[in-house]
Amino acid sequence: GGSVLAQCWGQLGDEVPDVSAHDVRAFFALITSLKQEQLLLAYHDRSDGGALVTLLEMAFAARVGLNVDVGLEGQAAIARLFSEEIGAVIQVDATQVVRVRALAATVGLDDVIINIAQPRLDERVVVTTPKFELIDSRRAALQKLWSRTSHSIQRLRDNPECADAEFATIDADDPGLSAALTFDVDNDVAAPYIATGHRPRIAVLREQGVNGQGEMAAAFDRAGFSAVDVHMSDLLAGDVTLGDFHGLAACGGFSYGDVLGAGEGWAKSILFHDDVRAEFANFFARSDTFTLGVCNGCQMLSALQPLIPGSDHWPRFAPNRSEQYEARLALVRVEPSPSILTAGMAGSHLPIVVAHGEGRAQFSSEVLQAKAEASGTIALRYLDNRLNVTECYPANPNGSPGGIAGLCSDDGRVTIMMPHPERVYRASQLSWVPQGWQQDSGWMRLFRNARVWLG
Repeated sequence: GGSVLAQCWGQLGDEVPDVSAHDVRAFFALITSLKQEQLLLAYHDRSDGGALVTLLEMAFAARVGLNVDVGLEGQAAIARLFSEEIGAVIQVDATQVVRVRALAATVGLDDVIINIAQPRLDERVVVTTPKFELIDSRRAALQKLWSRTSHSIQRLRDNPECADAEFATIDADDPGLSAALTFDVDNDVAAPYIATGHRPRIAVLREQGVNGQGEMAAAFDRAGFSAVDVHMSDLLAGDVTLGDFHGLAACGGFSYGDVLGAGEGWAKSILFHDDVRAEFANFFARSDTFTLGVCNGCQMLSALQPLIPGSDHWPRFAPNRSEQYEARLALVRVEPSPSILTAGMAGSHLPIVVAHGEGRAQFSSEVLQAKAEASGTIALRYLDNRLNVTECYPANPNGSPGGIAGLCSDDGRVTIMMPHPERVYRASQLSWVPQGWQQDSGWMRLFRNARVWLG
């Protein structure tokens, strides 16, 4: 009753879904056991559309086909395919099915484990009952049907060229995300410095609405720093001085409620306040300091060019070409640059989180863009999944020219980037990682480099 299928047929239905509290508890216990024994390859609940929609969404995400054997006829088949009562589709290795059933039996759910599908690599989706073949189609064709309404809305609401570009990726030959590092992800280069017991102080700077300070502090703490929460009001009131710090991290989030140009507004609160302007100018001028600006903090620092030596080639950061806030996993390459934070990382490519509405690098002229390219200070670039630098959406989420995702000052002490390394410094924070990344992701090296540089 009230299922998506019933709604599609203009029906309400007359059977209310029933849920047993005992079954909910048993189901939770079963999934917990499967996770503990690392038996789950994939999981998706069936609450929105039923098992068939669930299977298709899993196939879309993995870009594989399916053989779906309903095993029933008539109304029973409809119920199996479209019921939205508590349940899930789980993928397990074929050799582990017996073990899965045994675990289900221990919590009294062995009678509800059903073999319903197997993946196939040719991207055909075939759904059969004992007497009829219900569907034989291509994964891409079904996914385009599934995405058509969203695509139509996106074309009206956002940049239609970007909407079409993303829609076209559904049937494109896409190898998916990858990662390759030019360094050992498990090599803690900061360990000798952490062992001394000395923890340099870093100011984790935030403004009203900024929300990335927790992850930023955690990453620098793991790298051997003493992270100090510093709000702009602390500096404006004179309660905190940047002279007490060797590091400064301007965090991302939604300063001033993420109004247009929020990062530049943040910068103006510094530029138009004589004492605070002097604080920042003195900090940037000191040769024993480093600075990282991420997302909102990147936009803010880019507007502080008058105070930052060697940053006159930096762009400002304008609204995304897609005309929408972009939150997704992007692929970037670390470029050779003087940035002290990316030392030893050049040539590596790896996934990173982006979450911004104004991340498009915008140069005031082609001459300035050429100067930036010639300076050797572009630290990160967006790649497509074939590892080519790209300006195409959605691999380049904001349309930055030359795939520019991050830059540094001429001496490498100030680095700005639109993506969020602090949100993916642990392997467990990423939705996909190579098998070799057990504890740290490749981005942890960036924070450790800062500790090594300070000595």
